[in-house]
Amino acid sequence: MTMMQARLDEHPSDPVESPATTPPTEPVSFGSRLHAARLARGLDLPTCAQTLKLPARVLRQLERDEYDGIDSKIYLVSYITTYGHYLGINQASIQVELDRIKQFEPALVTTGGISHSRFLLDRYITAATYVVLTAVIVVPMIWLGVRGTLNRDLSHLSPLDAQPVAQQDTSASAKDGNGNPAPAGDVGSVPSQQAEPAMAAARQDQPLMASMAPFPNLDTAAPVATAAVTPSVAAGAGAGAGDHVLSLKLDSPSWVEVTEQDGTRLEYGLLPAGTSKTYHSDQPLDISIGNVGGAEVSIDGAAVALNGFRRANVAHFRMQIQNGKASAANL
Repeated sequence: MTMMQARLDEHPSDPVESPATTPPTEPVSFGSRLHAARLARGLDLPTCAQTLKLPARVLRQLERDEYDGIDSKIYLVSYITTYGHYLGINQASIQVELDRIKQFEPALVTTGGISHSRFLLDRYITAATYVVLTAVIVVPMIWLGVRGTLNRDLSHLSPLDAQPVAQQDTSASAKDGNGNPAPAGDVGSVPSQQAEPAMAAARQDQPLMASMAPFPNLDTAAPVATAAVTPSVAAGAGAGAGDHVLSLKLDSPSWVEVTEQDGTRLEYGLLPAGTSKTYHSDQPLDISIGNVGGAEVSIDGAAVALNGFRRANVAHFRMQIQNGKASAANL
């Protein structure tokens, strides 16, 4: 016993070795999980891309964890979520990857600044330019138009088809020093100072009329040429031929148009105040009277109420003939 104990003391037993420790393993990336899930399902990239309607290049970048080539993070989140759900990755793992991506989003950095006054200038400089250009163009045009209108002599405006207005005989203004009419041979001896006021008064008494011409009479120095009223107007001579009579009497100047059914015009023009005319016809007449307030019309001696055919200050009506009788009717 003592010998065996001595041997055990001389050769002690070897210490017991501890079990071997395994080296720590690296975590599997999300792209590797996508790649492994796709292979486990037996799918290839073109098939996944066609099903998800995404580019195969984008799916390949997701499996390689290469996110730098994708411009917008919003699109990247959508790609990861769609591809992960398609391959069966649980939502918790997808959310972990999305939270990791948000940590690496670059912060927005201001690259430059601009003052408030410069901002307002850049914003409103275009509108101010249009306002200035409009003022430069429109203001001179308005000024020229107003200036040209004020310089016109409205007393010499007359319609092209107006009857000339009767003017006093210039010889009547020639008088001697006692106020008696001068003889015909002595007219030239009358001083011009007496003739000029009479001519000016005659021009002033002429009525103002709207002109149909595009430009006024610019020759203001020369007197307006006038002639006496035609005998047919003064005497009320008739026009046309027929048994039915249209009578017209004007208390003020008025535009009158009388047309037969076949298109023949019995009257067409501006008639002066005091005109009294008759028109004879056996067919309907179309009548238009401009200044209806100063006109009186009768058909076969019966007065016509023009207010029933009046629109504004113009009357349009027809002299119709039925059963041998003439009457007024609407056009």
